Amino acid sequence: MNKVKSDGEKISEALKSEDKLKSYWHILTPKGDLIDLKLVNNNVSGFDFGKYDKLRTFTQYEMAKDRRVKSTPPHVTYMRKLEIADYEEGSDPGNLRYYPNGKLIRDLIMQYDDEIMVENGAMKIETPMMLDSNHHSLVKYMNRFPARQYIVESVKRKFFLRFASCFGQFLMMKDAVISYRNLPIWVYELAQNCFRLENRGELSGLRRVRTFVMPDCHAFCADMEQAKTEFFKRFNISVDLMNNIGFEVKNEFEFAIRVVRSFWDENKDFIKELVKQWNKPTLIEIWDERHFYFVLKYEFNFVDVLDKASALTTDQIDVENGPEFPVKFMDKDNKKKPVTILHWSPSGAICRVMYSLLERAAWMEKGGKLPILPFWLSPEQVRILPVADRHIVAAEKLSKKLVGVRVGIDDRAEGVPKKVAKVKSDWIPYFIVVGDKEAESGELNVFKRDDNKFEMLSIQSFKKLLKNKQGSMPFRKMYVPQLISKRPIFVPWGKR
Repeated sequence: MNKVKSDGEKISEALKSEDKLKSYWHILTPKGDLIDLKLVNNNVSGFDFGKYDKLRTFTQYEMAKDRRVKSTPPHVTYMRKLEIADYEEGSDPGNLRYYPNGKLIRDLIMQYDDEIMVENGAMKIETPMMLDSNHHSLVKYMNRFPARQYIVESVKRKFFLRFASCFGQFLMMKDAVISYRNLPIWVYELAQNCFRLENRGELSGLRRVRTFVMPDCHAFCADMEQAKTEFFKRFNISVDLMNNIGFEVKNEFEFAIRVVRSFWDENKDFIKELVKQWNKPTLIEIWDERHFYFVLKYEFNFVDVLDKASALTTDQIDVENGPEFPVKFMDKDNKKKPVTILHWSPSGAICRVMYSLLERAAWMEKGGKLPILPFWLSPEQVRILPVADRHIVAAEKLSKKLVGVRVGIDDRAEGVPKKVAKVKSDWIPYFIVVGDKEAESGELNVFKRDDNKFEMLSIQSFKKLLKNKQGSMPFRKMYVPQLISKRPIFVPWGKR
């Protein structure tokens, strides 16, 4: 039975057992060597980390299991400075407000997840975010998932707010008529919203929240061999997806695999091949017993400037919920058999992606570069700075030529130096000063933030540059007025 705390929080049996787990930690190399690790006085020994500093940091973080945040992470400062998101005092902690800039970034990442999933054959569905706590198919699964729950009481019944879309998808597929010819089936939901009652000491900006959006794609497979094949397909899609979002996956993420010992013993070659494809030493956590519904999962983990780590992309091999719900298919022999299920979040929670991009910018700044977001996610991609009021018309004409680009115009009654200072503070990828000379010649002196220098370009050359930067990534218009003078200040300077 679940324990009900006085504040209404239910603690799942999986969450209780998580603290008691006995983990055996190793590094698995691309050559297939499994190396034992030990943690002594918060220092990891057993493997020569050498040039793998972030892997060392990630390993220490995982083995120590200290999730508390003791100082303000850089991304929290950035998310306020850039008016992306902030804490909402009128809600439960861990529920954020998203300003227009943050809403645009979030919508674009969600749209990209959607497009990639549908392109790869996933069937998009939608399921309820509130489910019956006493539903016979859900009670056991709730206890097998390591997450704290929000409880809602309504008409003498207790409901829980989902912390993943698994519940709704399994209930849907339980009622479906499935043939072996249909398998494998990918079912995908962009779950808005999901809720996890994280501990207050662990809440941290966009990194760890209580309400989030989770892209969730389950594969329903005929057997373990089919599941393994799909596992590799999805792994490769994830690498491409995260690279396209703006990361350098193999350089900026650490790979982790969590596995039950019996599955490791029987599937070493499969796991070693996964690490070989990753082509970097990988952290392996092995459990003697299966405490959860899965026997194996992998994660792409981002290590931030404060040496905290967060999992983004993940996939899991679930051997329990096929028979438990049950989700079954009709096999060639006309017998019903349970499916093997894969749980995949191709990018991880959207807020985690945003956190990682901002912390990635913090790493840039620490390395002496100007921090910047990927071009396709920059809320404003180009800003035009008129020298005087008489140049605003020329700026507006120029902006109309830059089709398919988010262009702002700083029409404020400020001098050029102040306008330049603001555009740099706002992380705009490109800006152009427009005066008499530019209005007449059509030649543009473009500041390129990623190069930290100016370059003279024709309008056609600049348009080609912007088109190449955007590539095939999703595009949306700005969620704020084009003229800077028309925009409110969402976060006063004293609170940034």
